Amino acid sequence: MTDVILASKSQARTAVLRAAGVSFETVVAGVDEDAVKAGLLAEGQGPREIADALAELKAIRISRTRPGTLVIGADQTLDLDGQLFDKAQTIAEARDRLRLLRGKTHKLHSAVVVARDGEAIWREVPAARLTMRPFSDAFLDAFLARAGDELLGSVGCYRLEDDGVQLFSRIDGDYFTILGLPLMGLLDLLRRHGALPL
Repeated sequence: MTDVILASKSQARTAVLRAAGVSFETVVAGVDEDAVKAGLLAEGQGPREIADALAELKAIRISRTRPGTLVIGADQTLDLDGQLFDKAQTIAEARDRLRLLRGKTHKLHSAVVVARDGEAIWREVPAARLTMRPFSDAFLDAFLARAGDELLGSVGCYRLEDDGVQLFSRIDGDYFTILGLPLMGLLDLLRRHGALPL
């Protein structure tokens, strides 16, 4: 079997890939994401392109040090009317984010890039559209109290796989795209390259 590395510290991505039955190692790429985002934004790149560039950078960086290994890089951006949002740093910031998203539709761009020997060999950048319902401040405060700091690991400050689903009135898109690791095409790629049985 071909070796696989997930170049990510995301617990959600690790859980998705593990649950799918993929044998892999996790290695953090050590990319300065803030600096890369700032540079790309200065060049006029949008949220989709930034997710793609960061996923590729992570995959290539690790693949240069591990010859023959398939390295999966992934990144997700939140796009509200073309504006990029980063992860919230505090619960107060998460509250502000969710109040901003309330009653609106935003996109999640989830990029996944596979690299081998320092070259990107496959990529996918699907998007999901999520519409939040006009929930009350009381509901929001109760949600934040239940979820706590775990929300800070999600760019949208919600965990759809938990009771964060109650924030929404409509979701258009693949579930795994929303979790940050588009999976169906990735599994096909891993099968084609001998990392999973056919």
